[in-house]
Amino acid sequence: MGAIRQCSRSACRNSAVATLTYVYADSTAVLGPLATYAEPHCYDLCEQHAGSLTVPRGWEVLRLAMPATPPQPGPDDLLALANAVREAALRPPAADPAPGQRSAHAALEAPPASEGARRGHLRILREPS
Repeated sequence: MGAIRQCSRSACRNSAVATLTYVYADSTAVLGPLATYAEPHCYDLCEQHAGSLTVPRGWEVLRLAMPATPPQPGPDDLLALANAVREAALRPPAADPAPGQRSAHAALEAPPASEGARRGHLRILREPS
């Protein structure tokens, strides 16, 4: 289950409801329902920007049928999320290497002590004063 995605248009903070893909070989823009996963060469658009989409002269817009209501998380999505949390909680903590053998990724693996307290797989972040 992915996070709620925002519209790709600059300064737009609305939730995305459609995905725009360009087929350059056919001079076609395809606008359809929001893709399951964010793709690097696609654009997620909110309802307003999807409705006002324009393309260059000579291009065609192919609008796929949009669902009447946004998809709600199903029981399978919620079970997958619960299982992922359980697996993360059961994973044994990584052993710390000797001080001279710390990896280049060690700074990314452990948050600095000043960032906040750590409990299990959750972390408390404190706001800067």
